[in-house]
Amino acid sequence: MPHRTELYEDPPSACWPIVYSPDYNITFMGLEKLHPFDAGKWGKVINFLKEEKLIADDFIVQAREATDEDLLVVHTRRYLNKLKWSFVVATITEIPPVAFLPNFVVQRKVLKPLRTQTGGTIMFLFERVQGVSKATIIDLDAHQGNGHERDFMDDHRVYIMDAYNRYIYPGDGFAKRAIKRKVELEWGTEDTEYLQKVHTHVEGALNELRPDIIVYNAGTDILDGDPLGGLAISPQGIVKRDEVVFKAARRRRIPILMVTSGGYQKRTARIIADSILNLHNLGLIDKELATSGAGNPKVEQMIRDTAKDLTNLSLQ
Repeated sequence: MPHRTELYEDPPSACWPIVYSPDYNITFMGLEKLHPFDAGKWGKVINFLKEEKLIADDFIVQAREATDEDLLVVHTRRYLNKLKWSFVVATITEIPPVAFLPNFVVQRKVLKPLRTQTGGTIMFLFERVQGVSKATIIDLDAHQGNGHERDFMDDHRVYIMDAYNRYIYPGDGFAKRAIKRKVELEWGTEDTEYLQKVHTHVEGALNELRPDIIVYNAGTDILDGDPLGGLAISPQGIVKRDEVVFKAARRRRIPILMVTSGGYQKRTARIIADSILNLHNLGLIDKELATSGAGNPKVEQMIRDTAKDLTNLSLQ
């Protein structure tokens, strides 16, 4: 399938490896408040980083909306067609009033932000970028990553490490078959045990297979008090977790794409910003890294073209 060049063109060299669009944020008549997820957290993270003088609007790579052609790489036409029905979107988003909105409003106010988030993150590396034959997904969101696990179930080019609360949604036994390194956590797991397991298994995963790129799912729903995650990690623990993953990637000179993922408390935006600042202060992310390259130059070019987190920082 030929790809759209818009999602893959080279951004200005002065940009930070942070991909974002104001269109990520979902706001419409207060409906976003009916869901526990903070649908405006990406804008809050950006504002925190601006307050700290780390970035300015001109230095952010602008994410672009994914089209049906992009989405059809992993979704069926039948599924995309179902999104033309508002009640289906209401079911998927778990916001029942969406069912009563005209679909053109749903497309513009709900699905466009989601498509733009996707456009900021998507890679489709194996078909798009020469020199990429192996990828490792490090999934540290509190929930099992059954979506990508089902997508890559029989794809031996993708190694999946997943650390999650074993007792919460989705509990997808079939998808677990795709996990190469499974770390099932107990209710209320705290910093010391969590960070030890993250360090051990990230190192183990990257020693077991050296990938051409790491995709890091850095969900903040592991935070103590999160209503859905069920774990008890402190803000400092989350900052340290991200540091552990980035240091492991740096030691091996492997490019990394980070997406911010789940997190169901208002304070998660500040924690994400603090983690980004910490990574910057440690020299693990900066503009020079994005342009000079720490590994495969073709992969790094792709990262500058498509990602939206640190080396890349994807604020999705």
